[in-house]
Amino acid sequence: MSFPKHVVIVEDEAITQRYLQDILLQQDVQISGCFDNATDTLQALGQIACDMILMDINIKGAMDGIQLARKILETYTLPIVFITAHSDDATLEELLELAPYGFIGKPFSSKEVLVTVQIAFKRFAVQTASISRAVPKESASRIMIGNFYCYSTEQQVLYYDGQAVKLNKKQGLFIELLVQNINTTVRYDTLIAYLWKDDFVSDSTLRTLVYSVRKLLPDLPIVSYSKIGYALEVRSS
Repeated sequence: MSFPKHVVIVEDEAITQRYLQDILLQQDVQISGCFDNATDTLQALGQIACDMILMDINIKGAMDGIQLARKILETYTLPIVFITAHSDDATLEELLELAPYGFIGKPFSSKEVLVTVQIAFKRFAVQTASISRAVPKESASRIMIGNFYCYSTEQQVLYYDGQAVKLNKKQGLFIELLVQNINTTVRYDTLIAYLWKDDFVSDSTLRTLVYSVRKLLPDLPIVSYSKIGYALEVRSS
C-alpha cells in the first residue's frame, strides 16, 4: 500500500510533532505543515498541499481537534486520522459522527503510525474511486457545462469527462445552486443562506469554499462579480 505524498500534522506537543515527522519522513512523506491550533491550520490549508491530516483531539485554543475536523470537512475532502489519549465513550461517539479514517492511540509506535496511515489512505482512495461512475448517455436531466463537464440534476452529481467528481457537502451544494441559476449571478447572501442556513458566517468563509472548488476544478467556468456574488456562465456558441 502507498503513503500520501503530503501530510499536515495538528498536534500541540512539540515532541510528538517531531516524532511523527521523523516516522513519516523515513517513508518519503512530505510534511506540509505542523500546527498546534485551529486558527493557524485553517489559514494554511488553502495554501499548502495536503493529502491527509493527522489530528490530535487536544490542541491549543478554543476549538479542539474534533471541532476543527468538522470545520475542515465543510470545505475540504480529506482523510483525517485522529490522535488521542482519550478513549471514553463520549469522545468516541463524537469522533464516530465524523466517520474518521483511523485512530492512533497515545502512546504509539512508529509501526502503528505507518500501518494506520497506509490503511486510511487506501480506504480514502477506494471510497473516492467507488463514487465514480459513467454518466448515462441519454438523460433529460443532464446539463452540459463546456466540453467536459455535465451536471445531473436528477442525481445532483457533477461529472467530468464521464466520471463523477468527488465533492464534499458544501462544495456540492455550491455547484448545485449555481447550476440552478446558470448564467445568472447568485448573490453572496443567497449562497451563504443556502449553504450554512441559520449559521452566521462571513464572506471570507464563502471565498475559502469557492477557492477550494476552483482549486479542484480549475476549468469550471465560475465567474466572480466583486461585492455581488458568483455565476456559472455557460454561453451557447
